[in-house]
Amino acid sequence: MDRLLFGDNQFFGINHMSEEKARAQAMRFQDTDAIMAVLDAAYDAGIRTFMCTTHDRIAEVCDRVRANPARYADFQFYPCMPYAHKYANAVTEHGMFGALSQFMPEEGLFRTALRGGAALAAKDVEGIAKLLIDVEMKMFAGLKTPVVLIQNVFTDLLLGMGYTRAFRVFHDHVRDRYGAEAGFITMNLPMLHRALEAEGIENPIICSNINKIGFRMCGGPELYAEVLRSGRVRAIAMSVLASGAIPAEEAIEWVANLPGVQSIVFGASGRGNILNTRDLVARHFPAAPEPAEA
Repeated sequence: MDRLLFGDNQFFGINHMSEEKARAQAMRFQDTDAIMAVLDAAYDAGIRTFMCTTHDRIAEVCDRVRANPARYADFQFYPCMPYAHKYANAVTEHGMFGALSQFMPEEGLFRTALRGGAALAAKDVEGIAKLLIDVEMKMFAGLKTPVVLIQNVFTDLLLGMGYTRAFRVFHDHVRDRYGAEAGFITMNLPMLHRALEAEGIENPIICSNINKIGFRMCGGPELYAEVLRSGRVRAIAMSVLASGAIPAEEAIEWVANLPGVQSIVFGASGRGNILNTRDLVARHFPAAPEPAEA
């Protein structure tokens, strides 16, 4: 994984400290051209990975990237799924069958419907889950998606219900069908790590809040540090600035010195913040050396 990943919260009006700023960002990025201008700034600054939800607006970004392969030759997506609101909106706008038609994978509506119907008839939870993953991945067809992640709302719901078998199903399906590694976003890294290891998922990719003041780090910073020191996790740190409560350089330097953290994901709305973050990461969290050949 790259050291620095670019996130999409700012494009969809998500800001954990300021509702006013969130609304302003949502208004600013109503147009896909505005989103692409920021992504282009990040790409031109050397940031190659876009960690994004499967919001329907991201499908428009995917179309732009597909349409210009020379411009975006090194661009890669880390899809984070599912994005539940789009399904509710699609059913409201198009009806149940129209929504299904809109989201079905390219293998064909009839074939997919048969596969889904058979899974439902057999109460095959794993088959249904795989179908839903395929639906979410449809927009990324033909694009680079080396890591695919479950959104924290669903990760933590499954974790709380004790249905950890779902993590194994997700892990195996994205590996076998898409040649990708599975990742998991959570608000409780220590608890999730235990569950993944119990399912035989070794050295998992886990994205969670990791910051100096323990902001939204469920389970407590001490348990996080214990997991990170174990050498059995590849962590993506989000909310490293604790939504602006920690100065950028102080926050990044602190996270960079933690064992087990492989990447930082951040969001920004302008070129200045993108360049500043890139330079701070380059200074305090340089790329890991390539492994020596045997």
